[in-house]
This record gives sequence, C-alpha cells and structure tokens, in this order.
Amino acid sequence: MQWTKEKILSREALLPMVAQWQAAGEKVVFTNGCFDLLHLGHVDYLEKARHLGDRLVVGLNTDASVSCLKPGRPLQDEVSRARVLASLLFVDAVVLFGEQTPLALIEAVQPDILVKGDDYQISGIVGHEVVLQKGGQVLTVPLVAGYSTTRIVERILRGA
Repeated sequence: MQWTKEKILSREALLPMVAQWQAAGEKVVFTNGCFDLLHLGHVDYLEKARHLGDRLVVGLNTDASVSCLKPGRPLQDEVSRARVLASLLFVDAVVLFGEQTPLALIEAVQPDILVKGDDYQISGIVGHEVVLQKGGQVLTVPLVAGYSTTRIVERILRGA
C-alpha cells in the first residue's frame, strides 16, 4: 500500500514513475484542478476519471495559481489539498503546478488520457492537442449536479 505522502510528487519524481507505468502497458489518466474543498462532486469526478485507465495523476494548482484564478481563494493551503487528494485510493499521484494552466505539466507527463468534467468542450481543454497528437484520448465525464466549492462557500456564508 502506498501512503498518502508518498503519492505527492514533484514533477521530476513523477515523470520516471509515469514512464514505468506506461512501459508496463498501463494507461495513465491525467486531470487537474484546485480541489479547494473536496466534496462529492470532486470524488465522483476523480473516481470516474480513474476508471478510464489504470493510473490517475492529479495536477493540483498551487496556492499562488489558485489565488490568480479565483479571488479570495484558496480556502485550504496546497499541502492540505494535496494530502486530502492523495488519501483517495483511486488517486495514484498528486503533483503541484504553479502555472496558470497545466499545459507544461501535460507536455511533461504525456498522459494517455486527459480528462475534465462535462462542463468543458474537448477543444477547450488545455493540453488536448498534446494528448491527441500522441494518439491519446481527451474525454469528459459527467459531473454531479449541484456540487461546487463556490456553492458550498455561499451556503456557509448564508448560514444555510
């Protein structure tokens, strides 16, 4: 069994692991996000993503990149968010990225399958060209309606 902290990897440590998985014939799935307050929608999404392949790598926005994308966030620091994600059995690796998009990370990882929620169009998914060019797949998975960190925060602030 792999312990939670062992799943949180630097980009440099992740790449040989991905190469090893792919050399063994395993399909590597990649997705990314902020995952600020892990909720049912996130868990369902990540579980569905993992079922598309053999290994799931999650690119996690650093605190600095989250704050650029979402004013007033993150609510939890990157170490906390990474530990929570890594505790999920179906997540094989978590890697932080500080860029505004995960493009450089996707170019480095070269996943077999790139996944986002069905609120995205394939053509709008960052890195889709990279994955398609190497013969991989870019897929969307259905999201659980009504679940988002923004909605949870709004409900808390309303006292509901």
